[in-house]
Amino acid sequence: MARRDSAREPAAGTAGAAAQRLADELARGGGPVRQRAAGRLRELGAVDRAIYSAVAATPTPSLDEPLRRLSNAANNSGLWLGVATGLGVAGGKAGRRAAVRGTVAIGVTSALVNLAVKSAWSRHRPDRAGAGVPVQRNVRMPTSTSFPSGHAASGFAFAAAIGRDQPWLGLGLRFLAAAVAYSRVHTGVHYPGDAVVGALIGEGTGQAVAGLMDRLSQARKSSRSDRDKQSELPDAADAEGAPA
Repeated sequence: MARRDSAREPAAGTAGAAAQRLADELARGGGPVRQRAAGRLRELGAVDRAIYSAVAATPTPSLDEPLRRLSNAANNSGLWLGVATGLGVAGGKAGRRAAVRGTVAIGVTSALVNLAVKSAWSRHRPDRAGAGVPVQRNVRMPTSTSFPSGHAASGFAFAAAIGRDQPWLGLGLRFLAAAVAYSRVHTGVHYPGDAVVGALIGEGTGQAVAGLMDRLSQARKSSRSDRDKQSELPDAADAEGAPA
């Protein structure tokens, strides 16, 4: 048992390195507000690692394979692109509009997470062996940094964009996105905090993308309506100026 505990210590230290550095930077300022913020950050990091260790240590043989498959299905947003294809084929005009929104939201969110946030916050992936994650749960460990979860971000962005017009479908997709986010923790490739922050980024970005696309669509319709009215004005003037 002592051997297993000693194996976990480096994993926890590596995992909390980024949060610890930020906490140290805050504490270095010396002000009471910064000191309290640093303390809260350390506590959140400790809770994050503790939840990850608890999930890793809990035997769940009936869940391991389904969650591993779900995690793999969401690689490269394949799961969400499949749903978008189904909506485009069977959902009519509204389904096609929702599919386009969802796909654009995935693209914007993936760029934001992978090119900006992951680069700014370099958190190491969990040490699955040190935490005791069962081998049957394992999926391929990504080479990118851990924070935040791109799978969680893409799933919630897609669900938020779809839910703009179809709230019930959006709600169901959020439950599926939450299951994908948990599967990333269950299989040992993310800490819970990675998944939570990824979900928040995805939800916000999906809502923003859907709202922007709505405004652009309304602007195009308004512009088209104005052009149609202007094209009718000369005919009306000719009719009024024509001799009786």
